Amino acid sequence: EWKGLQALILKDCPYAYYIHCLAHRLQLALVAVSHEVVHVHHFFTKLTSITNIVGASWKRHDELKCAQAADIEYMISIDELESGRGLNQVGTLPRPGDTRWSSHFRLVSNLIKMFSATCPVLLNIIEDGTTAFQRGDADATYEVMTTFEFVFILHMMKEIIAITDILCQALQSKSQDILHAMHMVSSTKVLIQKLRDNGWNTLLDQVKVFCRARHQEDTFTVVDHYRVNIFYAAIDCQLQELNSRFNEHAVDLLILSSALDPRECRKSFRIGGICQLVKRFYTTDFTNAEKINLKNQLEHYEYGVVQHTDQWLVSTRKAKTFPLIYRIIVLVLTLPMSTATSERSFLAMSIVKTRLRNKMEDEFLTDSLIMYIEREIAEKI
Repeated sequence: EWKGLQALILKDCPYAYYIHCLAHRLQLALVAVSHEVVHVHHFFTKLTSITNIVGASWKRHDELKCAQAADIEYMISIDELESGRGLNQVGTLPRPGDTRWSSHFRLVSNLIKMFSATCPVLLNIIEDGTTAFQRGDADATYEVMTTFEFVFILHMMKEIIAITDILCQALQSKSQDILHAMHMVSSTKVLIQKLRDNGWNTLLDQVKVFCRARHQEDTFTVVDHYRVNIFYAAIDCQLQELNSRFNEHAVDLLILSSALDPRECRKSFRIGGICQLVKRFYTTDFTNAEKINLKNQLEHYEYGVVQHTDQWLVSTRKAKTFPLIYRIIVLVLTLPMSTATSERSFLAMSIVKTRLRNKMEDEFLTDSLIMYIEREIAEKI
C-alpha cells in the first residue's frame, strides 16, 4: 500500500500519519484522472491541438481577434449579447498548463465564448495553409471540434472544472484557515455529486442550444453512451480522487488540529477538540494518566492563552508548566506546511539560483530566497 519515502518513514515510525499536501498539484491530479476516461483524453488532446494551431503565429492571433470582433458585433446586432463598457472583450486561447492553476478552466471557458470565431480561423488554414501538414492538421482538428461529442465534453468539463477550480484556488492561499479549507473540500464533493445526480438534463439542453445557435448537428443516437460512459465516468473519477486525497481520517485530523490555530486562538481554542485529537490520533504519545492531566492543564491554560501559543510557551518558559500542551503543539506542527509556501520557494529557487550563483553556500542561498520570496516586506525595512 505504501511506497517509497512513505514506506521508509512508516517502517521506523509505525504511528506516523501521512496526509496529502492540501493543494500539491491538486488540479494536475484532477486533470490527470480525467484522462482515465478515453473520450475525455481524446478531448484534451484535441484541445491542445486547437491552441497550438490557432496560436501558432501572430497572424493567426490577429485572424482570431478579427473573427471574434465580427462575431461579437453580429451577436449584439441580434440582441444575443448586451453592449456596455467592459463587456464582450476580445480574448485569446491560453495554452493549458497542468501545474498552472486555472489554465484549463480559462481555456475551456474561452473556447466556448470564441467557438464561432475559432472555426473560421481553422477553415482559413485548411484553405491557405503553407504546408500540407498544416492543412491536414487543421482539417482533422476542425472535423473533431464540430462534432457533438466534442461540444458535449467541452461544456461538461467547464461545469466540473468550475467546481474544483474554486477549491484549488482556495487551497493555494498562503495563509489558509484549516476549517475553511475542509469546508471547501466537503462542499466541493457535495456539488460534484449534485452535478452527477441532477445535472444531466440541464447540461444536455445547454449543449443542444449551443449547437443549434451555431448550425451544428445536435442529434445523437445513444443517450446512455454520453450519460454513462462520459458524464458519469468523468465525474466519478473526480470524486474518487478527492476522496483519496481528502479521506475522512485526514480531514478529521486537520479539523481537530485547528483547535490550536494561533491566528484566532481565543475563538478556535477548544478543550474538547484537543482532548479528542490526543485520544484518536496520538494515543501512543500520551499515557492514560497524561490524558487525564492534559484536560486539567488545558483548563488552566485557557485563561492565559495568547496569539502565538507555540512561541509564547517557549519565550515565557511556560512549556515547563504545561508540558503536555507543549507536546501536542509540537506534534501538530509536524503536519505539512501550506503548499503555496513550498511552491513559491521552488519557483524562487529557479530564479535566484542562476548559473552565476550555482556554487553559492546553502546559507547564502537561503537568505537570498527569503529576501526574494518576502520582497514586499523587505522593501519596507
